[in-house]
Amino acid sequence: MDIRESLLEEHSKQQALKIAGWIGNDPQRFAVLVELMLDEEYRVGQRAAWVLTHCLDQHPELLQPHLERLIHNLQDNVQHEAVRRNTVRALQFVDIPEELLGETADLCFRYLMDVNEPVAVRVHAMSVLWNICRKEPELSQELKLIIEDQWEYASAGFRSRGRKILKAIAKQEEGR
Repeated sequence: MDIRESLLEEHSKQQALKIAGWIGNDPQRFAVLVELMLDEEYRVGQRAAWVLTHCLDQHPELLQPHLERLIHNLQDNVQHEAVRRNTVRALQFVDIPEELLGETADLCFRYLMDVNEPVAVRVHAMSVLWNICRKEPELSQELKLIIEDQWEYASAGFRSRGRKILKAIAKQEEGR
């Protein structure tokens, strides 16, 4: 299968699942998908990002070798929103190595505080930050303050995730 051709052939969940099924747990096929997701042509990147999330639902371990590159790609802030959203979504489900924690936290704090960023990106960033806070508890207060600061004007999705994370932060504080 030519993944790029298949991505451009049709934009549907059925097609995304078909491509993800073909990739399976094959690291080389997944690497091709990552390259396409980082492609400068927004339609290819957007569609590849969607397939990537379906692949990771079944095989999250495939992301590990590509973490550094994907996190660095977020620094550009020129990629399609779908690439940003699906990259940050994927980061929720992987163990981010120590050497990438600072950069990832900075990016996610930036997304979380940017009210112009789509809600899905902000909510996924909130979850990534909470995962980082479990390793670096001193960041919990900053996360808590940002969530509370945005609470009044936040969407239902933001509040729902925020409520869960605020409860988890409160539990973390009790345990200290």
